[in-house]
Amino acid sequence: MLKELMTRYPQLTICQEQIEAAAKAMIACYEAGGKILICGNGGSCSDSDHIVGELMKGFLKKRPLSQELKAKMKASTELVDDELLSRLQGGLPAIALPAIPALNSAFCNDVDPELVYAQPLMGLGRPGDILIAISTSGNSKNVFGAVKVAKALGLTVIGLTGSTGGKLKAHADIPICVPETETYKIQELHLPVYHYLCAATEAHFYQE
Repeated sequence: MLKELMTRYPQLTICQEQIEAAAKAMIACYEAGGKILICGNGGSCSDSDHIVGELMKGFLKKRPLSQELKAKMKASTELVDDELLSRLQGGLPAIALPAIPALNSAFCNDVDPELVYAQPLMGLGRPGDILIAISTSGNSKNVFGAVKVAKALGLTVIGLTGSTGGKLKAHADIPICVPETETYKIQELHLPVYHYLCAATEAHFYQE
């Protein structure tokens, strides 16, 4: 899978080691019962939602529930049956921090817009979780505010940024600096990177 990514996007070879490390970190996070939190602005905000969509339902695999889980759920309540359980899919816990508009708009208005992603991280982040911080410049103030809090709370920070990397390159545990400098070109390379991360993580936990 990683080889295919490098074949299709040879320019990403320069950050292959970091991409592979990020996939391993995501797998380890989920194996330990953690979750992934994501933030970004503009197109990177949309990328945050996109990543959640790939992790929380079937991406390349159907992710049927295990027989053990089905039996446990059926034993817990009469409200679920085989038909309902056959339609559900396994999910890998992920939350897009920008997708909490009531909290975020209130905090921006009442307190500090530069900490708009740091605040939900305070409530949701736990040691061992991962923050995927997306900033094409690496210097987005609200994204870096979340990075500060993530580091203080014991989260692993995966940074998605451009070739210069900015503050994100210097402070992320795993900085993935794709080799472009223009915003839209950086975002074009972020897409295959996070698609690979989601696919590799899914493949580890779901065999079918």
